[in-house]
Amino acid sequence: MITNIFYYLNSLFFNFCIAFYLISAMQWYSYKIKRIIFHYHKPMLHIYFLAIPYFIFLSFPLYSLIYFAFLHTAILYAWNKSIDQKLVFTTKVKWFFVFVFLFNTLFALLAFEFSFLFNLLTLPSALISLKIYEFITAKYYLYKAKSKINKNAKLTIVLVTGSFGKTSMKNFLYALLKDTMKTYKTPKSVNTLMGIIRDVNENLNDEIQIYIAEAGARTKGDILEITKLLQPQICIIGEIGNAHLQYFKNTENTRQTKLEALLSKKLQRAFLHSSTQKDENEVITLYDTKLVSVDSTLENLRFQVLLQKGKYEFSSELLGSFNAENLCACILCAEFLGVEIEHMQKQIQTLKAIKHRLQVIAKEPKFIIDDGYNGNLKGMSQSYMLCKQYAGRKVLVTPGIIEVDEEENKKLCASINECFDFAIISAQINTEIFQKELTIPSIFLKEKSELVQILAKHTQKGDLILFSNDAPSYL
Repeated sequence: MITNIFYYLNSLFFNFCIAFYLISAMQWYSYKIKRIIFHYHKPMLHIYFLAIPYFIFLSFPLYSLIYFAFLHTAILYAWNKSIDQKLVFTTKVKWFFVFVFLFNTLFALLAFEFSFLFNLLTLPSALISLKIYEFITAKYYLYKAKSKINKNAKLTIVLVTGSFGKTSMKNFLYALLKDTMKTYKTPKSVNTLMGIIRDVNENLNDEIQIYIAEAGARTKGDILEITKLLQPQICIIGEIGNAHLQYFKNTENTRQTKLEALLSKKLQRAFLHSSTQKDENEVITLYDTKLVSVDSTLENLRFQVLLQKGKYEFSSELLGSFNAENLCACILCAEFLGVEIEHMQKQIQTLKAIKHRLQVIAKEPKFIIDDGYNGNLKGMSQSYMLCKQYAGRKVLVTPGIIEVDEEENKKLCASINECFDFAIISAQINTEIFQKELTIPSIFLKEKSELVQILAKHTQKGDLILFSNDAPSYL
């Protein structure tokens, strides 16, 4: 009896340790098993938290309880404390641990009667149960969201997608519309089908006139699923580039995926970047061709837009010439929805930088700019040229560009060499490329936790410090 209790406790500790690491990794990679097998950026973690525990559990089925109850849980705790993207205990995650507990109990009983190896069925069974749970709940909430949208006959939906700039355009458009009509936007960076379904069910009410939804994608069909749900009347498709190239394989696949937004049955107008390779017609407007001139400095942004009534000038405290393109799309969309040009000019003058997007954190004693959410070659290069205008010493903190081919990061290195005096590379994922390509003094961090100490030691009063892009610690 006592032996059986030890066996049960050992299997329970083992399965919960494995489950905690596994569900953490799945949450990082959007709960895609294929991605944590084929696209995992730190495979050594699989050895530490999967391979070694399985070896110890199978080799010492009883005595490994001491290892899992004390040593491995302590290692897992220390690791979790050190990472920046800790496990979020969503309803899905909680159900996963419930499934782990239930199946561990079931298979432990079978192990007592038949074979110790029954304990190995706990995690596969919990994962299968989680998929079934997801499928059932997704169908229910999808039906509920569709019904809610269809009942609101006065609702106009604007779908915003593209390789980059989606969140900025969503927030800019909201700022232009919110004072003249009842407007709501998807919160923060919510842009997946399930995230939008949840947002519709929990937050969209019958009084809303304009719903601005950001749509992201990692594979073909992702935008189409969102389009089928929302059936937007207006689409904004931003610039098409090499974002998430690891999943899309090439830019053409990215372009075709983003253009799925045009398949809405209720589509009235679409504002597209010319990189979509679509021609203008009575429905489609190529918004970047309406941008007449752009003047971008470290103080402000000025640009002109060609509207139906003529050419109009806009000014903003926002930084970066790419923001002129983002704003141009929003101005054209707002004009179509009936917003007065004078109102837009005033609103754009008062716009504040979106968090982590060329956001000036301080000007004294060091000029600090947070551009942590800018993760594409064009946007990052433009921000570097902006920093080049600074008279003092210029310091860059970046992991480089994530999920692209080597050429993108080689081009980025050339821009860094031209614009900065010192670089701190904050992630290991691009270290090999940067060590070869950078010609300026550089430091390569092994862990992000070293950054504060390195900045204190290697920067000084009067320096400009740009935090460009960001990468979680698991990269």
